[in-house]
Amino acid sequence: MTLLIETMAYAAAIPAAVYLPYARRAPSVFRTVIKTLPLSIFAVIALATDAPWLLVAALALSALGDACLAQEGEMSFLAGLCSFLLAHIAYAVIFLAHGGGWAAASAPVLSAIAVFSLVYGSFLVRRAGQLAVPVAIYVLAIAVMGFGAATIGGTVLLGALLFMASDAILGAEKFVMADDHRLANVSAPAVWILYFAGQALILCGFMT
Repeated sequence: MTLLIETMAYAAAIPAAVYLPYARRAPSVFRTVIKTLPLSIFAVIALATDAPWLLVAALALSALGDACLAQEGEMSFLAGLCSFLLAHIAYAVIFLAHGGGWAAASAPVLSAIAVFSLVYGSFLVRRAGQLAVPVAIYVLAIAVMGFGAATIGGTVLLGALLFMASDAILGAEKFVMADDHRLANVSAPAVWILYFAGQALILCGFMT
């Protein structure tokens, strides 16, 4: 890893850390900027290291999703959901293309992803009301992304699992927990930490 790439990686970690105390705060320009910067920098790093274009696209779409979810309102949430849906599809395609095939995937890992996605996904869909169909499609996409990561294993799989855990907590925040739930002050930072770490591990997996 060159000095420039290392510097950019640190540059992504700084706004990610700064965002933590803002995770539960009201939308603002500053909050949106520091939430969007980390994945934007990751996308630039991927581009600068000649990473597969789908990886660049997935990271850029994730940054767009971060910008949307930094706002309030149903339309912003749907825009963020669509951005991350496309990011997961891009990840799924690139993982399956670069993986070792289903024979390389761990059967217990595939089973765990399938069971968790089916059980927890069904639970969220029942809670999602009018958003049931988009949520169901999203759950399917992230499950396929997880399956794809299982064909690669290692850092990429760990990153994908952290990403899935982040989305699972975010889903609970959106459809299960009340805004004043006693765990809300813990869940919001947890979502961000798992998400950032997951994306960083996926990027590192393709750079090593």
